[in-house]
Amino acid sequence: MAEASPGPSSRPRRWLALVPVAVFLVLAAVFYRGLAGDPADVPSVLINKPAPQFALDPIDGLDLPGLATADLAKGAVTLVNVWASWCVPCRDEHPLLMELSRREDLKVVGINYKDDPENARRFLTTLGIPFAAVGADPNGRASVDWGVYGVPESFLVDGKGTIRLKWIGPLSREALKTQIIPKIEELRRAGGS
Repeated sequence: MAEASPGPSSRPRRWLALVPVAVFLVLAAVFYRGLAGDPADVPSVLINKPAPQFALDPIDGLDLPGLATADLAKGAVTLVNVWASWCVPCRDEHPLLMELSRREDLKVVGINYKDDPENARRFLTTLGIPFAAVGADPNGRASVDWGVYGVPESFLVDGKGTIRLKWIGPLSREALKTQIIPKIEELRRAGGS
């Protein structure tokens, strides 16, 4: 008995077997592209937009004012740092915030994210206070409005209250040198805006 030759109906089945492989390769390329980059390069829809409206009370027992949107539109370039005492990378970046706070062309302020006031006070009194003002955000609502993924995150705001740069994760010496300080100087040359 002669063996039947494969008919036209068996050809589409071969192509169907390749579909999962093709889908896998496309997904792998997408994931690789997304994971291979610098996490600080995540785009923000808030860049070149006004800072969100917020008004945060000061941290209880700390002799610093709270923080509100109006504090950001006073002609000075401002670094807004979102931090928490329970955040290990926040502790790592703290010496750089102290350094930045000594710059005459920059105002450094903070948003304390979902933190216990006593722990936040202890964190700052132990490591130093880089902030001209710091607002307590106990429920995280203001941080969500800023588009915060997690702490720490920092934003450069020009003198008109417009967000010009977002940095996700702890600041590093390299980040200061290549991105943060050049942007501060660019904004200062533009008159804070």
